[in-house]
Amino acid sequence: MNREIFNAVADGLANNGYAVTEHFLSHEEVRNILLAPPFAMPGDFKKAGIGHNKQLQINESVRGDYIQWIDQATALAPLQVYLRRLHDLRVFLNENLFLSLKDCEIHCTVYPIGTFYKRHIDQFKTNDHRKLSVICYLNDGWQATHGGQLRIYVDNKQFDVLPEAGRLVCFRSDLLEHEVLPATRERKSITGWMLDQWVDLKQL
Repeated sequence: MNREIFNAVADGLANNGYAVTEHFLSHEEVRNILLAPPFAMPGDFKKAGIGHNKQLQINESVRGDYIQWIDQATALAPLQVYLRRLHDLRVFLNENLFLSLKDCEIHCTVYPIGTFYKRHIDQFKTNDHRKLSVICYLNDGWQATHGGQLRIYVDNKQFDVLPEAGRLVCFRSDLLEHEVLPATRERKSITGWMLDQWVDLKQL
């Protein structure tokens, strides 16, 4: 199964700069992640900012989510399932697309009802090491009427992705602008970036 999904991600990236695939996580794997920290302890999440290092600032008119950075070495077993699969995907993409990706930086994300993230690009102006953005959603039974779509802009067009549980979205961090629309439900995901350098946890 993983190879079929990995092939779909690689083909989408090569042909379009993005890919959307189903069942990257099973319903049981999603459930286990949600029942364990950090999602089981929402008080530990912190308000997300915009910018990088000294330029980091909190601006709720731009971004309203809460995040918890993940240390891959100490993450609990349910998250390790996802991290191992993401590692395998990174290796596969290196072998098939020759991307020289070395590591990932990852956080768990919660968007409270009505919050959003305005149109932006993921690669920092002062740091170009984010190469691929990777999001896996954790929201069972999500409907279009709930809102909360990821809107991606490609070649003067746009398309929306519903944050349905197990769905993976992967796209070029340096090219594709995107935004998160407000929702009538709390919206959860694991968000990360594949990098061309090793992660420095002190900077997260």
